[in-house]
Amino acid sequence: MDSLQAARYPFLRGSAQFAEENSADIESLISSSSYESARKRGLERVLDAVSQHKVGDVPLLQEYDRLMEILSYPYARMIVSCINDRFLTKRYALAEASRMNGLLSNDPGSEMAVAEELEVRSTAAAEGRINMHFSDYLRFSHVMKASEWKLINTDLKGGFVLLDPDRFARLLQNALQERIESELPLNVPDAFRKIMRKDIDRVNMVLSDTKKKLSPTGGEGMNPDHLPPCMKAILASAQNGVNLPHSARFALVSYLNALGLTYEQIIGLFAQSPDFDESKSSYQIKHITGEERGGEGYTPPECATMRTNGICFDPDNLCAKINHPLSYYRVKSGNTQKKEEKP
Repeated sequence: MDSLQAARYPFLRGSAQFAEENSADIESLISSSSYESARKRGLERVLDAVSQHKVGDVPLLQEYDRLMEILSYPYARMIVSCINDRFLTKRYALAEASRMNGLLSNDPGSEMAVAEELEVRSTAAAEGRINMHFSDYLRFSHVMKASEWKLINTDLKGGFVLLDPDRFARLLQNALQERIESELPLNVPDAFRKIMRKDIDRVNMVLSDTKKKLSPTGGEGMNPDHLPPCMKAILASAQNGVNLPHSARFALVSYLNALGLTYEQIIGLFAQSPDFDESKSSYQIKHITGEERGGEGYTPPECATMRTNGICFDPDNLCAKINHPLSYYRVKSGNTQKKEEKP
């Protein structure tokens, strides 16, 4: 494999082979001074992902630079694995996948190598376009909400969707993001973790700060006055012993969890109900917040879903201007510096 392609797309099997041919191994990567540049770049990859939502580019003029770039990728993955935070993993995966998408836009010809690595069934078509198997198209386009991505609006023939290179690259981005998320966390030996501790602590510090900035509460805790009318009504019903439908209970718990409330704080709110059932509430709350599953909590429903479920109560003038209950809280609290982020 060409060393430049190997460095640009370090997740390719050929990239690992290139590293092996240069006598690079994981133990040396972790501890040898010869690979300090790779470790520095690996840390940079993760920090860029956390704070800038992207992995920045570096010059890849020399073979040495390319080898360090390739080795920085497994080091970054080990840092993410050691921290094992769902938010970090998803953010890192998206940043790496977005970087790949950007590279492909200026690197025609590498799409097929990437597609093969990601097991996306595709073939080259006339005029630089690509045929992608419809089942793979559905798998990687379902997260795209725009109508143009719906299968009915594509050029479908013989079980393959005909795509322009930029749209194909966008779907490969989704495929790589899914691949990285599924592969992490890696099993990193304790001996490696000890050596990597400084870099791990650095990322943890930046991660904590970023989470506070992205939180609808700005890390300041929940202010009941900033809750949207729907959540105020559902919370009041829960505390008054009203038997909530599952959709309302799910919306409230996932919302409170997104605001940063702990399990103890959430169950404490439900405990104010006169017929509070701790065992039942505990199971439901832990499932919704992800504590039971050891992962990330569920995302609170959007306003449209709240209306569909019949749990949008007493909407006010602000409700008409937003599309998610978390956006309501951000506006009310004045914490709107991250409007570009999803609620």
